Order: sequence, then structure tokens, then C-alpha cells
Amino acid sequence: MSAVDGARRDLASLPKAHLHLHFTGSMRPATLWELAAQRGIRLPRSLTDDVSLQVEPTRRGWFRFQRQYDAARAVVDSEQAMRQILHEAALDDAAEGSGRLELQVDPTSYAPFVGGLTPAIEIVLDQAARSEQETGVSIGMVIAASRTRHPLDARTLARLAVRHAGPVVGFGLSNDERRGTTAEFAPAFRIAREAGLLAVPHGGELLGPTHVRDVVEHLGPHRLGHGVRAAEDPALLESVVSAGIGLEVCPASNASLGVVEQAADVPLRRLVEAGAQIALGADDPLLFGARLLDQYETARASGFDDAELAELAASSIRISAAPDAVKERLLGGVRRWLAAPAPADGGASAPTAGPQRS
Repeated sequence: MSAVDGARRDLASLPKAHLHLHFTGSMRPATLWELAAQRGIRLPRSLTDDVSLQVEPTRRGWFRFQRQYDAARAVVDSEQAMRQILHEAALDDAAEGSGRLELQVDPTSYAPFVGGLTPAIEIVLDQAARSEQETGVSIGMVIAASRTRHPLDARTLARLAVRHAGPVVGFGLSNDERRGTTAEFAPAFRIAREAGLLAVPHGGELLGPTHVRDVVEHLGPHRLGHGVRAAEDPALLESVVSAGIGLEVCPASNASLGVVEQAADVPLRRLVEAGAQIALGADDPLLFGARLLDQYETARASGFDDAELAELAASSIRISAAPDAVKERLLGGVRRWLAAPAPADGGASAPTAGPQRS
């Protein structure tokens, strides 16, 4: 791909795939407030301040993040709320040029309100199919286990994910990387991989290269949620690249959780130059104040030109679990985006206002 130096095309019209987005964390602030008001739930002040949710927040750390996430999750207590959140996530992705969304959900949190794990999964899969038809965004679901729960729970979720393979495209492991023993989740990932699901655990966010090695060795990932800490060990990064493991890089959340000082400090250039396959992601825009488009704006502000941004978008599409026809359509759109003349004034698309973890 090539582009005129200095060209700054509209990033919202660049076709891309969004591969790292958590169900509750995708919620619009207005929806959070609406659902909380309907239920008489008093939210923490940090979740009711409109300003704090519209700009990149200062560093918060994991503990505060988890408290806020739990507070947001408390309003999701019905099928209607689950459907609304998923559909709005698809609408928001469509508005930012995402033609493929792989949304991560742990049904355990919502099961008590809808009759169990299986009904919770069936609700999100049914709504995903409806939202795909209505928005044009291809949607795949990732069922995720939590490090904070017993590994046997992960096996249960893996079996349920396999039972719904097709609309469920992957199996993940999220929450605080410092919790649990990675090797104990290996049987769950074996169940998922043997059924053809992508293994997409988190790794290399709060913990460094040693944790990345641990996840790679025991869980056999196709993609790593985050994985940015691999950049701290050139030999490890080379092995990740050689193994074809994709990285779901989320600059805004890395900054908010203290992985880096600010979003622009994520070693994106180093990862790209090492040959890593990358998909930029928003992670939890509700709490981090930045959606998918903002991650591309961060890359642009860090010195990525239009050709490089187009390659980032193409990489996200290639490492997705989208059907081949969807990949071909989106990759064709990336080529057309780059071939189109840049704005005469060289103007860039404006950053979006921000509207974390299943």
C-alpha cells in the first residue's frame, strides 16, 4: 500500500475490525445512566460525571477500574438491557467504520437474571444476529472466563462456547492477570481449540514478558488480549510474531491502568516494526473514555501515516474470525480508502468523544 506523504484521510470511513471490546464496558454512558435511574441504583460519582467520561481519564489503576466496572455491571439485570447494550455497541462500531465486531462476554454475570448460562448466551447470540442484519456489522461472540473464578468454571464456559460454535468464534480469559494460575486454565482452552474456536486470552497488560510466556505456553493463543509487554523482550516478541499470534492493542486502557504514562506511549511502532499482527481495540470505552476511532487517532498522532493506518486496519481484519467473504469485502474497502484522494486541506478526522470487562 502507498499513500501521498502527509495525506490525512477520514479515519471513520476506513474499514476495520474491532476485536477487543467487553460487553458491559461497551455501554454508552447515557445508557448506563438510563438503566441506573430506572432501577434506582446510585452510581459512583466517577460514573455520573459526564465530563470524566468524555475525555481520556487520568490514571486510575486496577482497583478503581474494577469497582467502576462492577457498578456498571449491576444495572445489566434483564434481557432487555443485554439486548440494548449489544445493539448499541454494533451501532457505535458501524459509525466508526468497523465492519467486524468480536464482542467478549462472560455470561456468568447475567445468568442469574435470565434463567441461567445457556439462556444468557442465547440472548446475546440472538441479538448479535439481529444487530448484524440491522447495522451491516459482521458480529462474532467470544465467551470469556474470569481469572477470579475457579478453573472448573472456565471448563463449563468452554463447553458452552463449543456448543454454540459458529456464532461463538472464540474463548477468552479476562480480569486481573495477577489472579489465578494460568496453567490451571489450560484444560478449558484445550476444549475450545479442539473444537476450532480461537483462543484469545488476555496477557501482557498488567504483568510483563514472563506472563506473556506463561500464557503462550499454557493456553496456546491465536491472539493475545493486549500483549504489549512482549515489546520489553525482543526475543519473546520475535517468538510471538513467528508463531503468528495476533495482538489486540488498546492504547487508552493501557494508559488508564498505568501500563504506560499516556496512550501515545504504547510501543505500537516497535510492535509493527517487529512484524506483529495488530488489531487496535477500545477495551472498555465506558470507563476509559475512548472508543475504537480514538485508538486510530492515537496512532496517527504518534506518527503513523495513512498507509500505515490502512495496514493496521487490514491487519485487524486478517486476524479476525470473520467469514472469508467479509474479510475480502473489508480489505477491498481498505484498498479503496487508501487509493482515494486525500482531502485538499490535509484535514484529519476529528477525535470522537468517549461514549471494560465481561
